[in-house]
Amino acid sequence: MPTATTVATLIGNPRPASRTAQIAAAVAAAVARGLDDAHVVAPVELGLHGAAVLAPESAEVDRDRDAVAAADVLVVASPTYKATYTGLLKSFLDRYDGRGLAGVTAVPLMVGASAEHALAVELHLRPILVELGAVVAGRGLFVLDSQLDDLDAVVTAWWAANGPAIRAVALSGGAA
Repeated sequence: MPTATTVATLIGNPRPASRTAQIAAAVAAAVARGLDDAHVVAPVELGLHGAAVLAPESAEVDRDRDAVAAADVLVVASPTYKATYTGLLKSFLDRYDGRGLAGVTAVPLMVGASAEHALAVELHLRPILVELGAVVAGRGLFVLDSQLDDLDAVVTAWWAANGPAIRAVALSGGAA
């Protein structure tokens, strides 16, 4: 009997319970609604780990690394820092070997204050996910702080444009 598709979130904001986490939860819920028999699992909030992400060995961080890699669909969310994702997220992703996210369908998501950084999700976050073996179908999502009041509409429009590609890859087991 096939298992339900899991949708996980990896939040690279140094502050737990951030707007980034709120947006990631909304995107994960939209993805789960768009897939057959999908459910959202507990988020991995890197801000809760703090400096442990930098430690060579941390059982708690390694447990979350393994949980992220086991997801069928992974929403990877970061605020925009200096036109790219956070160092905390980069340090966590560095814990994977070259194919550590193979078989995962990834959804890159970034949040920022200026539309000038909107391409950061495609130019910076997408490549590292692909480098780690994840399949990124469709475009990532860049959400402006000013769009938070219209978050449902932003996520709905993004899913309408990108959901078919994400759905096709996710339901094929993460194969491009």
